[in-house]
Amino acid sequence: MLSARAAARQVATRQFRPVYAVRAASAWSKVPQGPPSISTDTCTGISEAFKADSHPEKILLGAGAYRDDQGKPYVLPSVKAAELQFVNSGLDKEYAAITGVADFVKAATKLAYGADSAPLKSGSISATQSISGTGALRIGGAFLERFYPGTKKIYIPTPSWANHGAIFEDSGLEVGKYRYYNKDTIGLDFQGMVEDIKTIPKGSIVLLHACAHNPTGIDPTKEQWKEISKAVKEGEHQVFFDMAYQGFASGDTDADAFALRQFIKDGHKPILAQSFAKNMGLYGERAGAFSVVCESAEEKANVDSQIKILVRPMYSNPPIHGARIAAEVLTNPALNKQWLGEVKGMADRIIKMRALLQDNLEKLGSKRDWSHITSQIGMFAYTGLTPEQVATLAKEHSVYCTKDGRISVAGITSGNVKRLAESIYKVTG
Repeated sequence: MLSARAAARQVATRQFRPVYAVRAASAWSKVPQGPPSISTDTCTGISEAFKADSHPEKILLGAGAYRDDQGKPYVLPSVKAAELQFVNSGLDKEYAAITGVADFVKAATKLAYGADSAPLKSGSISATQSISGTGALRIGGAFLERFYPGTKKIYIPTPSWANHGAIFEDSGLEVGKYRYYNKDTIGLDFQGMVEDIKTIPKGSIVLLHACAHNPTGIDPTKEQWKEISKAVKEGEHQVFFDMAYQGFASGDTDADAFALRQFIKDGHKPILAQSFAKNMGLYGERAGAFSVVCESAEEKANVDSQIKILVRPMYSNPPIHGARIAAEVLTNPALNKQWLGEVKGMADRIIKMRALLQDNLEKLGSKRDWSHITSQIGMFAYTGLTPEQVATLAKEHSVYCTKDGRISVAGITSGNVKRLAESIYKVTG
């Protein structure tokens, strides 16, 4: 028999059970599953399929990171030396300023704009360290959304780096597109590009890849860049350069900065995103920079203050380790000379792999014109392969690349280029 007190307690428990005993639905129960293109990286899916393949001579051409001729990740000797110079020097791990490691920011802007750059000499470039090129683009998007007086719409090439659209949309900008790639010629649609730039609303924002266009590997010529600059000028557009491959494209840091510097000569006031992931192999260190060419030192001071306000709630301070490495490589004369040689070596290896692939395809008797393989530049190449051909390459030949036929040329080695050419030949005829 229950006591009167116990019985009362049992009744009370039953009475209030609906309030306390029924588990509340999770606050995240309505969060939908994201589509594969957003929730997972396509390159990650390719890498997973590659890992599961047991073929002893399988080839991975999806990864966007440099590999040596043995297909291994490569740490530049100059980067190793720079790191060793300060790793035991007793430097503390205190926060950097909001705008980052000052020596790095100064050296990064000098590398991009050139030591003789007029805005650099006049002290009218506002610059900050960023979390690699992605972070620089995000700061730029936020800055434009908040302060650009023209239309808040940015036009990117078709196609462009897969993350560009998401970055700018999340920054609050509307994203439009202009023609860039001509699938019929596997080359630049220069006429379409210029026509689109001329017809978009006056005062729009135009994103341009400074060199080694990702994903196509197709760049305008110097004369075409001048025409593009003229079209942008006529439209009173704001130009935003994404320069993720300076030096890595041609092996010459000055040559790869041609477009940016030409636009400045033509009177533009560009904004710029820089990355040191590819040209220094600092992928995981996330070293980058964002800069704005201003009209005067006074205008620069105002922009500086607003960039700090933007950065503070994003991540407060950028990481210091990679920036210190990059600063040492850029400012130490001996290391800088060594680095420039290593960058040229990486670029030359990629150029050589392009030539070998084209040569092997032609020797096999392919009736296709493969000249676009060597006319393109940088880490990536658009092969012209169809999605069906790409699928056959993976299924029957254990060669993995993205569905649009883009390959990472860094994944080609002197040991696998012959088999790669044979595989492509078999699926294309």
